[in-house]
Amino acid sequence: MRRCGRVTVWLLSVGACGGQDPGSQQVIVTIPAGATVRIVAESLAAHGVISSPTWFRIVSRLKGADRRLQQGSYAFHRGEGASSAINALVSGRAVLQRFTVPEGFTLLDIAEAAQRNLGIPRDRFLAAARDTAMLREFAIPGSTFEGFLRPETYLVATGISAPKMVRAMATTFRSSWKREWDATMQAQGLDRRSLIILASIVEAEAKADVDRPLIAAVYRNRLRRGMRLQADATVQYGIQLATGSRKTRLFERDYGFVSDYNTYLHSGLPPGPIGAPGWKSVEAVLTPAVVPFLYFVAGPDGRHVFSRTYGEHLRAVRRVRQIVR
Repeated sequence: MRRCGRVTVWLLSVGACGGQDPGSQQVIVTIPAGATVRIVAESLAAHGVISSPTWFRIVSRLKGADRRLQQGSYAFHRGEGASSAINALVSGRAVLQRFTVPEGFTLLDIAEAAQRNLGIPRDRFLAAARDTAMLREFAIPGSTFEGFLRPETYLVATGISAPKMVRAMATTFRSSWKREWDATMQAQGLDRRSLIILASIVEAEAKADVDRPLIAAVYRNRLRRGMRLQADATVQYGIQLATGSRKTRLFERDYGFVSDYNTYLHSGLPPGPIGAPGWKSVEAVLTPAVVPFLYFVAGPDGRHVFSRTYGEHLRAVRRVRQIVR
């Protein structure tokens, strides 16, 4: 549907970081300002980083490090040991970075943000997001992790690798998925891939939360009637895949852009998700509003005007254009 821009939502909760392999699980330990070596030792022991707080204090004194431990959030491996933990706390080398991925970001968006904020080369992140072994491990129904990386704020260690970052995001997606969604989508004839595809389109089109179930209803109504989705966001995604960037606005000629993702040209769902949906968009697809709408247009405030017929839609478009002018 033709619309006037979008907004992204920044999540503030903090997820786990790193690979979290069974044998080398990472934990986050925050050392407050002014913490004594005893407090530090007890905190590390509570998180399983060291086994003996007493031994940690002894080694700290022997190293002359007991007054040089730096505050901050650190990523440690369980069982890392006193000497390694002390070295990290003295040098500050393991201080975590905050990495935020907004809802609606595509893999290309995430890769560019990872390069800009974490120093992970863009191409390495994209390669990790296409790694076939990891895709099989997480049972991802597609050739990339597009749509299946959780938009979230992460705390990650400086120098984290691309595979570990992708794994952290995929793990957070999997662990925060609600089990009841599986039964609901199956009862509605959806699988996880089609659900995430629809949710990613709703995410890209919606600005106001109240519009999400209405937008979801429009697309599900269209699918039931055999109508094309005609979602602007899918056109933009196809353009980004081909050129590396989205357009600031779409012109009439852009709706003919040749892409498998262009739902103005192709019926049914696009080949895959077009971004990382938030859970509100997933829930909107599973519980769409019970309305007869088949069209919508974005107003100048980002809220959408919904219509049942094409004639009503054209009148709504004219009203929106008059308001904008």
